Amino acid sequence: MTITHRLPLDGGHAMHVEEHGNPAGLPVVVLHGGPGSGSSPVLRQNFDPAHYRIICPDQRGSGQSTPMGSIENNTLADLLADLRHLRTHLQIDRWLVVGGSWGATLALMHALDAPGAVAGLLLRNVFLARQSDILDLFIGAERHDGPAWHALWEEARRRQCPVTVPIAEVFAHGTWAQQVELTRRWFEWEQRLATGRAAPPLDEAMLPRLVARYRVQSHYLRHVCWLDAPSLLQRCAALPRVPTLIVHGTQDALCPPEGARALAQVLGAPLQWAQGAGHDPTHPAIAAAMQQALRDYAATQAFGFSAAAP
Repeated sequence: MTITHRLPLDGGHAMHVEEHGNPAGLPVVVLHGGPGSGSSPVLRQNFDPAHYRIICPDQRGSGQSTPMGSIENNTLADLLADLRHLRTHLQIDRWLVVGGSWGATLALMHALDAPGAVAGLLLRNVFLARQSDILDLFIGAERHDGPAWHALWEEARRRQCPVTVPIAEVFAHGTWAQQVELTRRWFEWEQRLATGRAAPPLDEAMLPRLVARYRVQSHYLRHVCWLDAPSLLQRCAALPRVPTLIVHGTQDALCPPEGARALAQVLGAPLQWAQGAGHDPTHPAIAAAMQQALRDYAATQAFGFSAAAP
């Protein structure tokens, strides 16, 4: 079963939502990463469609939501309001919330924003949206591919601002050629970190969507995802006590394992390590852990786990 929804939102946005699986199954909302990446069949491949009603929204400016790549009226508060609107539209009282990377960040904030709506949390490769997490990504990019990033870092140092500010300005106001060049560099670096391998050849047809994705992502990173003070970890002390499991790759170079440990400690939640895995959700260790967690939840509405230190 596949059902498609088109939900009008405020600020001129419209949200694309797909439902898969069993309409009478356990409702689960699957939150994609980025910000700006959009949903993907990869994100629902671990679900048994006989047991789950799988709801896959594209966040504002992302995927097939429109306007594509728009950063106007696009903040964390807007995304949280959209999830409340979506749940009301679908007439769902409570749902399991599954998210990876930025999707895990949004899942945690949704649980804080609407605690009565969340039946459980399954979080993969969590991103804590700390300023240090964000800057470390671009420091690594400069070291690996210095000339491509050097001018941006020099501009940030001259203006005494985070490097995310000139990066976001390229996507908001730069020429198309500047946006495309930065997109290519960012994509290559991100793929190397996520998979440990060189990026595949970039399909030219993908470029408009990739530019849109990084426009949204740079906009969020410029604003520290609106999670600078108090931090996400500080906020999570108030999370509702629902079944929660964190799955994290021991070799994740995009979202360091230290962050997963810190979150597990704050939540008092189990942390399932995916041995040898990085950030790639298709890595066999991550896929196996997610599949087992979802089987457990379908059977008992709780998570079993085995935690081995990395």
